[in-house]
Amino acid sequence: MKKINIHNYNKPHWVTRGGTLFALLFLHLPILLIFVYGFSTDETTYQFPLPGLTLKWFHIALFERPDIVQAITLSVQVALIATAFALVFGTLTAMALARHNFLGKNILSLWLLLPLALPGIITGMALRASFYSFDIPYSFWTLVLGHATFCMVVVHNNAIARLRRLSPNMVEASLDLGANYWQSFRHIILPNLGTALLAGSMLSFALSFDEVIVTTFTAGQQTTLPIWMLDQLLRPRERPVTNVVAMIVVVITFIPILLSYRLMREEK
Repeated sequence: MKKINIHNYNKPHWVTRGGTLFALLFLHLPILLIFVYGFSTDETTYQFPLPGLTLKWFHIALFERPDIVQAITLSVQVALIATAFALVFGTLTAMALARHNFLGKNILSLWLLLPLALPGIITGMALRASFYSFDIPYSFWTLVLGHATFCMVVVHNNAIARLRRLSPNMVEASLDLGANYWQSFRHIILPNLGTALLAGSMLSFALSFDEVIVTTFTAGQQTTLPIWMLDQLLRPRERPVTNVVAMIVVVITFIPILLSYRLMREEK
């Protein structure tokens, strides 16, 4: 019988290594090209190799284009408030579904997941029809409500997963020792939910910051950063500036995603 070399068995096969390399290039080469063209001296075409290198697009994007600053500011404000809204209501729904049994619980759980599972265009159309039916004018707050729909699902999923692992005996012991429900929530439940809520909120912020489809249906005349970028691509002008802004978006969204990933990895 042929002996199996354990040392070689633990090494990845060249096929899997090649497939992994292809997947990484397929996923990240386009992003790398955006970074490269942000330094190009050619402002109208995607010429490669680059005719020259310059940093002037960074200066223009950060100091000479108030429309970019306004778009970034609006996106950050919407993402922060939508995330705060999601933290409150996502946590409350998770606590209701994780601790209590009632008729229709499974159906309610499915309904809560639908805004994230359904295509964004369906959510956007539904919100637009609702605002129109109730004669609600498009504003900053319609934008926040639109983003909160999918942010709340993200927070809810993280919170309910943690609550299901939390022993109910801890809360019962707290109540037996004289604490009321609020004190038990503050000293027992909330500390155990901390990292799950933090991971969910950072992921929600990143999703809200670069959301396009729901924003298109709920923003009205307001321009978030993704909408600004889409408009710039449809009417090219100083194309490297758009690439520089794309680099800023990557940095802003990558940091919370990385922190969220590390928190969830530590939990495992």
